[in-house]
Amino acid sequence: MRLRMKKEWLALGVVLSLGTPWVGLAGEVKTPEKTFEAPMGLTLSVKQIGPVTQVTDLQIICVLKHEPAGDQYIEAMQDFNDKQGGLLSSLRERGEFVGELGETFLYTPPPRSITPKRVLLIGVGDAKGVSLDRLRLVGRIALREAVRLGAKHVSFAPTLRDQGSTVIDVGEGDAAVVEQMLLAYDTEKRLQRQGLAPKFSLSSWVIEAGPKYFEGVTTHVGQAIKAASEQIHQRVDQPYVNATPAPAR
Repeated sequence: MRLRMKKEWLALGVVLSLGTPWVGLAGEVKTPEKTFEAPMGLTLSVKQIGPVTQVTDLQIICVLKHEPAGDQYIEAMQDFNDKQGGLLSSLRERGEFVGELGETFLYTPPPRSITPKRVLLIGVGDAKGVSLDRLRLVGRIALREAVRLGAKHVSFAPTLRDQGSTVIDVGEGDAAVVEQMLLAYDTEKRLQRQGLAPKFSLSSWVIEAGPKYFEGVTTHVGQAIKAASEQIHQRVDQPYVNATPAPAR
């Protein structure tokens, strides 16, 4: 018995020394994830994972405008492109998805490549012009497209660092996306209650973050949820349509 316990504690020490998240002696590994209570019953979390291995209905990533001199693919972005046989780089280099601000591109990943069921690319424009306002726009686009597609489980990865952009702090950028996503979702739910949109509810929204940024993203996303909740509470709670709309001509 003592020998067995000694071996188990030794195995634990090896796991911890490698910096791998560990739960239990049975070898169960749990990915770091922080879950928040968000408005409208949405489960929102920050998860230390990349877009290649995340299990989700819809994976959303940001893409900088194509640079004819050569686009940068670093770490997660490189892996994302390689695992799909160079699909992303082919689209950009052929000019079929340039990455203009607000441009979207939806596709189904190649078989046996990555785990998301579908991928939505959202352009953020040229690298020099990246800003929080652009990411706020991305947040609204991401939510509306997710609702339109009926994707109940959505994951979002900004991937800007993985394209060489360091203009925006990762946590601040994710917070801008989350705040506007929640505000846009509130609008969608109001439309639904007034019979102006089909009934649909998101189940979960995951913000993906690398190990270096996980803590910072978690802090900023928590603040963004609070800010969005306060704005939602202050919104005018009246129908969008007048009680007696003008008759059709």
